[in-house]
Amino acid sequence: MKFRSNDAKGIACILLAALGFSLMTFFVKLSGDVPTIEKAFFRNAFAAVIAAVSLLRTEEKFKIHKGCGKYIFLRCLFGTTGLLCNFYAIDHLPLADSNMLNKLSPFFAIIASIPILKEKPTKVDITTTVIAFFGVVLIAHPSRDVSLIPTLAGVIGGAGAGIAYSYVRLLGQKKERTPIIVLCFSLFSCLVATPLMIADFKPLSPSQLACLIAAGISAALGQFSITSAYRFSPAKRISVFDNTQVVFSAILGLIFFGEIPVPLSIAGYIVIIGMSIFRWYYNLHHEEDGSRR
Repeated sequence: MKFRSNDAKGIACILLAALGFSLMTFFVKLSGDVPTIEKAFFRNAFAAVIAAVSLLRTEEKFKIHKGCGKYIFLRCLFGTTGLLCNFYAIDHLPLADSNMLNKLSPFFAIIASIPILKEKPTKVDITTTVIAFFGVVLIAHPSRDVSLIPTLAGVIGGAGAGIAYSYVRLLGQKKERTPIIVLCFSLFSCLVATPLMIADFKPLSPSQLACLIAAGISAALGQFSITSAYRFSPAKRISVFDNTQVVFSAILGLIFFGEIPVPLSIAGYIVIIGMSIFRWYYNLHHEEDGSRR
């Protein structure tokens, strides 16, 4: 089988991103009763610092490549909208429900890649992504007693993230640097969150501060990795692997919180992993067959 190095790098990055975001969720949960907007601020503050330090060590510093400014703004706009809506959903819905809604992002990424990147996903791309999403539904087994606005916020959060990832891919095609994309998004979201955080600020205990610092570092790992992933490979090839975040979260929950997955959750893991393996296997063989013709 012919192995595409960029696809492999993209998958490796998106798996690392899934681990980073899982650790972020873990530390956010450990932080306890902290206002949602404070958690959102810390999520990106450390990513901004890390990106800025990284850029200071380069020759171009903070220079944005010509023609990339408007796409960076759109990435920031949709990404921040997705972030805030996701945190609103987390604050007003059961965690499993909000997690499920956020996992709509890979599906939206493939849809958004059609007008933004002019990419045409195959039937296999669409089918495996939809089935993987239903695997997430099995894991979340959402309650029916939910209000409309938080649910819509969760859906918008997933859509915002998916559209933002498509712009990340477009910026990658234009050779924009990962730290620039991460820095702009992190600063933009922090600026939006700051007035809301000041209005509802709660002093943090040392343990809460430590948890949020760890959450910020984990989010930075996830943000850098997800940005790199969509620069390496199209969303239609790798976005399904983002669902492994649910698996990582389940493992952390089992080890540290004693959360034992129910049979429906286990079935969801099997669906997600099965679709990931099938899709990767299909793409490898399909592209290999095409190159022989």
